[in-house]
Amino acid sequence: MKRKSLFYAAFALAILALAAAAHAATVPLPKIELGVGQASSPKEVATSLEVLLVLTVLTLAPAILILTTSFTRIIIVLGFLRQALATQQIPSNQVLLGLALFLTFFTMSPTFNAMNQDALQPYLNNKISQSVALDKGVKPLREFMFRQTREKDLALFVYLSKSPRPATPDDVPTMVLIPAYIISELKTGFEMGFIIYIPFLIIDMVVASTLMSMGMLMLPPVTISLPFKVLLFIMIDGWHLIARSLVTSFH
Repeated sequence: MKRKSLFYAAFALAILALAAAAHAATVPLPKIELGVGQASSPKEVATSLEVLLVLTVLTLAPAILILTTSFTRIIIVLGFLRQALATQQIPSNQVLLGLALFLTFFTMSPTFNAMNQDALQPYLNNKISQSVALDKGVKPLREFMFRQTREKDLALFVYLSKSPRPATPDDVPTMVLIPAYIISELKTGFEMGFIIYIPFLIIDMVVASTLMSMGMLMLPPVTISLPFKVLLFIMIDGWHLIARSLVTSFH
């Protein structure tokens, strides 16, 4: 009891000492202010508009990352795979999204490196202006999207935008290229997902037919077919094949 009383007393003295030190040396806390004031020159107005534009682009960054890169095709194929396996939430959404993101960074690394070398680094070193950096930065991304976009989809959005018929890829506006690329990726992802679905669908049909012939109508076929589908996926090294097929489909 005596040791416990001494401990409490020492603890109280330490608290008092800290309080006294804090009172003696007051540390000023930072204050952040946001407000709208009157601009003194047109340059300040332009700077404010640029800040608003940057903030707007940051809010759209997830959509830009998803829809202008290889992420769309990858996540569609992985979603079809989990649906075909009928493993419910295994792998979880976090695992599938993480895998899709890392595969996206891997497949897009040549494009990102080109954007960094041709646009970002020269701009940070004050060698080129902001407009020139934007033009050079979007060029590698446009080349990537052109390689994955079907001519039929591109022609559709050129027609819908009532733009003149482009003679070269440089004549295609980026706002026309992006939606054409998106629907091309959706179609490609669904085609790959359908091909993945076929062998697992055959297993479900065989198991269902077998159970019906045995008169076991009350037993869900999914309960029996799930171990066989997982075994088949493991035997063919499914994750290796899926990753290789996804990466090589962009080359």
